Amino acid sequence: MCGIAGWYRRGGKPVPKRALVAACDRLRHRGPDDAGYFTDGDFGFGMRRLSIIDVAGGRQPIFSPDGRYAIVFNGEIFNHPELRRQLEGAYAFQTDHSDTETILAAWLRWGDEAWIRLEGMYAVAIWDKLDKSLTLARDPIGIKPLFVTEQNGGLAFASEISALRDLSDHRFDVDPEGVDDFFCFGHTLPPRTIFRQVRPLDPGHLLRMGLKGWAETTRFWQPRIEVGTGVSESDWIEETRRRLLDSVGKHMLSDVPVGAFLSGGIDSSAIAAAMARTSSTPFKAFTVGFPGSPRDETAAAARIAQHLGIEHVVLPMKPQTAADVLPAVQAAFDEPTAATSAVPLWYLSRTAAEHVKVVLCGEGGDEVFLGYNRQRWAQRMARWKPLVEAVGAGALVDALPELPWRKWNYGRQLARQFVEGARLGDGYERFFAAVFITTPDIRKRIYNRDFFDRHEPRDSFGQRARDTFPPAQRPPLSDLEEFMLGDLTVHLPASLCQRLDRSSMAHSLEARVPFLSHRLVEWALTIPAGLKLKGSTGKHVLRRAVEPWLPRGALAQPKIGFQLPFADWFMGGFSDFAREAWQSSGVDELGFLDARGVEQLFEEHRRGAADHGRILYAIAMFGCWWHQQRAPSLVEPPVAAVAP
Repeated sequence: MCGIAGWYRRGGKPVPKRALVAACDRLRHRGPDDAGYFTDGDFGFGMRRLSIIDVAGGRQPIFSPDGRYAIVFNGEIFNHPELRRQLEGAYAFQTDHSDTETILAAWLRWGDEAWIRLEGMYAVAIWDKLDKSLTLARDPIGIKPLFVTEQNGGLAFASEISALRDLSDHRFDVDPEGVDDFFCFGHTLPPRTIFRQVRPLDPGHLLRMGLKGWAETTRFWQPRIEVGTGVSESDWIEETRRRLLDSVGKHMLSDVPVGAFLSGGIDSSAIAAAMARTSSTPFKAFTVGFPGSPRDETAAAARIAQHLGIEHVVLPMKPQTAADVLPAVQAAFDEPTAATSAVPLWYLSRTAAEHVKVVLCGEGGDEVFLGYNRQRWAQRMARWKPLVEAVGAGALVDALPELPWRKWNYGRQLARQFVEGARLGDGYERFFAAVFITTPDIRKRIYNRDFFDRHEPRDSFGQRARDTFPPAQRPPLSDLEEFMLGDLTVHLPASLCQRLDRSSMAHSLEARVPFLSHRLVEWALTIPAGLKLKGSTGKHVLRRAVEPWLPRGALAQPKIGFQLPFADWFMGGFSDFAREAWQSSGVDELGFLDARGVEQLFEEHRRGAADHGRILYAIAMFGCWWHQQRAPSLVEPPVAAVAP
């Protein structure tokens, strides 16, 4: 695991080593153990290493035996021992058991077919010294980040955008469409970033650039929902159990201690239980708690840890603690983030990093096995659509008055969202409706008038769905399967994977996600949706598969996860901090937001007229981000932003 950066300047202009060192220094938190650099005229790349596999011998860059090819790599390849055995007769390995060298050997043997053979998470750069060509590749799911910018006839790449910012003669202008994405989703939406000149390499894609022309990008993997038939429910359950154990076993490959994040929910509990079954070495589980909040899962996590016989480390969080850490959390991200779990994940990662270098996490279980509440509600919306349209439910809900009761007003807000969702055309549109953090009415109130008018047409759920899933390219799927595809291809790489990577790597902690092995994902997409979401119960086959491993009643725990209790916290002191972060940031200088509209949201939330916690958090984080952009010298490296 590490951070990588490189620059193919082209045109005969040499890449100075100091530029690579400066770029990689920005990634020191991703790899504090070692550094390596290589320059070849107008090309150069480097890395910062977090030593996990082949600690002594896996230094990068690694070169082919003939010296023609060089590779740097961020991630872990969990099936590299078996790949290495297949390659040993045809490749003269120079390291003991480095997965980096295994990638290079596999690529030289199988070409671009190698990428699909790799099981793991990766962002890879390979340089061909003879042909003067660069190859970049990113793992199928998008677990590891990789950003590129093409400027001045060349291309630069890095694990984080911050590593690109110091390159000479490069521009990084705020992209209004990226800003609009943020206030729609809480994050930017690929192929955009918050900067006009930067884009992510899409998951399951490779990029190649030679001496002339633009970079060419090719897709080597995409998810396909092809439901299997003729398999009994009991066989699906047994196969789920077997494949989960296999994936977790591979993800425990490490030369350093491994731990687990444990929220008390099904996904993290399943991972911890599988770890207990596949490992002969004791490990620790880490939980974040919210004392006094109904979102606190400490007791449930403790019960599971005790049942599994694993050491349990609990970190309590309170509103003031979160307010103290908010700027440091944002500093761990290149772009503004309103990920609801970013604060607790960042905080928990800091604690876990005091004990281990690697943790296994339950991310991906909801996307793969249909565990989100929003997926259940989308299915209900589709079923109720005819009745909602027949009785004119929209007018009835709109007529409900605001009352001086917080729960009533929140319920009125949810009813309006349900009716609007039921009216939508398909699962793709309902997916976008579910992951939007604002309604058009809210954006109209907080946006500058011109900014709103310019972006309103592209922000309809239908337009977003058509842009992301062109109708001519859509496979025949049910509404629920369309929704699941949105979660898997949009939400996972753009939000979930990014927040986990940045929150953990800010503290030099490697976070692994066994549910997101592309082999497991491919197989899980063959399971009938009715065996994942059965009635109103999500993750049915997964529940049944892990039930024997957990204490009685553990699966009855409602899904919460590492989520901040926004509505409650914004009623108190945390709201004051968020308001100050917004007011002191200077965001109004950008011309995107209307100060009066933002202040009205804070006031409405304070008096309980509506639950604006989600968007107010987003505004606060955007304010922190912009303040840090305006005064970068005031931002310390994320790993040292807050004293323990």
